[in-house]
Amino acid sequence: MNVARLFRLDGKRALVTGAGRGIGKAIAKALADSGASVTLCARSADEIGAVAREIAESGGQADVLVQDVLDTGATTAAIAALPPFDILVNNAGTNRPKPLGEITVEDYAAVMDLNVRAAIFVARAVTQRMLEAGAGGSVINMSSQMGHVGAANRTLYCASKWALEGFTKALAIELGPHGIRVNTICPTFIETPMTESYFRDEAFRASVLQKIRLGRLGQVDDVVGAAIYLASDASSLMTGSALMLDGGWTAG
Repeated sequence: MNVARLFRLDGKRALVTGAGRGIGKAIAKALADSGASVTLCARSADEIGAVAREIAESGGQADVLVQDVLDTGATTAAIAALPPFDILVNNAGTNRPKPLGEITVEDYAAVMDLNVRAAIFVARAVTQRMLEAGAGGSVINMSSQMGHVGAANRTLYCASKWALEGFTKALAIELGPHGIRVNTICPTFIETPMTESYFRDEAFRASVLQKIRLGRLGQVDDVVGAAIYLASDASSLMTGSALMLDGGWTAG
């Protein structure tokens, strides 16, 4: 057995949402490095265009899909018009950390619509095309350690990620007979543009580090190996599972 070949993605097509920055950008570049042809999806044409150029300059293949995944109809139509994907990385997401008493209806809509509704309907659009192609595939939903534990000021975020975990398990059961695998990646706090402002609060930073048993914040490069594993044949018997990248946070 050629173990290295198990992790290659040559000839595969991958769609990555939220691909313009942070975790999504890092995963998209890693998938391309592993041989996949990657479609970068986000609202910002400038950001995903820049990532596509970086991938091309490194010898990889990438194109862009400028699309707001909150627009379910337009996103579904756009995906339906493309050749089927073999890999989906459902990465677009957001957070509005507040005590429950301060949460507004607008906060609820922002978090739940992107983290849950958009993820579900992107997965629906992609897996419908996978089913039509009949060649299986891998869906990777970007969850969080907060899909397995609770935390103060994270009621909305936890609710959204617990929902995504349940959706993932149910979809894995539904699509398993068709050779389509569905799993989550569950990172701890990763230093990204979205989390940068959180860590300016030294007390918050210290409280986070106290719970990460490895004693450091995550970096985007800590996530890419898990994504390659789940996208590739190396994880061919894995579905309905959560891959914890939490530095030991949920260990107890």
